[in-house]
Amino acid sequence: MVGKKNVVFGFLFLVITAALGPWMITKYSPGEADAQAEKQNFVGRLQSLKADNFEENLEPLPPEELAKANTDGILALNKLVNARQPIDLIRSGPHVHGNLEALLNIVVGIALCFIAVGRKFKEAISWIFILGTLLHSGILFIAVMLDQTWAFSVLGTGIGPVLILLGLLLAGVAAAMGLRAEVVKD
Repeated sequence: MVGKKNVVFGFLFLVITAALGPWMITKYSPGEADAQAEKQNFVGRLQSLKADNFEENLEPLPPEELAKANTDGILALNKLVNARQPIDLIRSGPHVHGNLEALLNIVVGIALCFIAVGRKFKEAISWIFILGTLLHSGILFIAVMLDQTWAFSVLGTGIGPVLILLGLLLAGVAAAMGLRAEVVKD
């Protein structure tokens, strides 16, 4: 079964990338919670001032005080964005892309079991998906989680996503040529 390696690889890769979810929560939640509380404090004051027509204690707020309140709010928002940046980088990179590409490998692996085309064509599709996953979300994992700057150079080539798209195209062509209702013997 040509697709077996994709199914096995997909499940193993999914375990690694899905495990980033709980890891992100334990690693980054405390700093984010502090920044969220600070943001709520300063932005809450601005909301209150706006609701009271920029008066505080029934007195118009002097421009200098309003400027300071705005600055505090902006800086608190910036602090929250900065606190979320590491977790957002993991979430939007290796976690999401890795999960998606792992699932794509599982689906394509199963689909290949039902496609009657030449073995070499099926092997090419299979390996293109695995290599595309490793050269995209695998390299994202190395770049973001292990902080390896050279990996960003590999990502910049775009080879991983191109391979995934090529694999999707070839899988579609193969399915159009020989999709069957039962498992095909290779």
